Amino acid sequence: MQAHSLPAARGWSWIVQGFRLFRSNPAFLTFMVIGYWLVLMAINLVPFLGALAAPLCVPALSVSVMNGCRALDRGEQVNFGMLFSGFQHNLRGLLMLGALYTAGSLIVLGVTFWVDGGLLLEMMLTGKAAEPDTLREGRLLAALQVALLLTVPLLMAFWFSPMLTAWNGLTPAKSVFFSFVASWRNWRAFLVYGLGVAFLSAVLPGIVLALAGLFSAWLFRMLAAALTMPLVFVFLPTLFGSFYASYRDVFGTPKAREALA
Repeated sequence: MQAHSLPAARGWSWIVQGFRLFRSNPAFLTFMVIGYWLVLMAINLVPFLGALAAPLCVPALSVSVMNGCRALDRGEQVNFGMLFSGFQHNLRGLLMLGALYTAGSLIVLGVTFWVDGGLLLEMMLTGKAAEPDTLREGRLLAALQVALLLTVPLLMAFWFSPMLTAWNGLTPAKSVFFSFVASWRNWRAFLVYGLGVAFLSAVLPGIVLALAGLFSAWLFRMLAAALTMPLVFVFLPTLFGSFYASYRDVFGTPKAREALA
């Protein structure tokens, strides 16, 4: 596998290209992304097995959305049945990727257990808010910082791996390796990409809401509700489109022989 090393500015370009994919067929890409989350939620609702099966299915569902993005990029005909297209090829490898990512996430949480005595793990499992005394102690903040540092290499290893497994036929181990190397070689582009995503999804809406709050609480609430729709129905599909754009830029446009993947 040959991973291109791209300039930092390409990170912002991925977001722009993601929006172009969304704009080419907003209804389809929005359906794919919302369907992705709904399928995961439905799997989670299955008693006992759901919580175990959902993480395993994440790579295959991700490939389904990427298949849709690839079809849009090529100008091919798309249909809503593509939501499950990621389960049709190399499913065993994709399920193994899901298991590896789950194991990596558990290791990260296990490390934070030694930092805060399990506070972060308890919050994630129960959804309980942190007590003010806990926040003042600083253990939870330290655990969050450790989790963030450890999650970065985990994301690097799995950013491209579903596509590499499904489209390029790599084994899970090789796809994780090449994904990490490709992400490392393009850390500047990913830094710009991360800053751009944070600005569009959090900083910019926060500035707008802060300015609205200076005028009136009613305007603040109205804008808060109004911003939710674009974030869900525009930004999320754009974000998934940018995932595909990053793969295409780093590894090249998927070849014609991969069209059936």
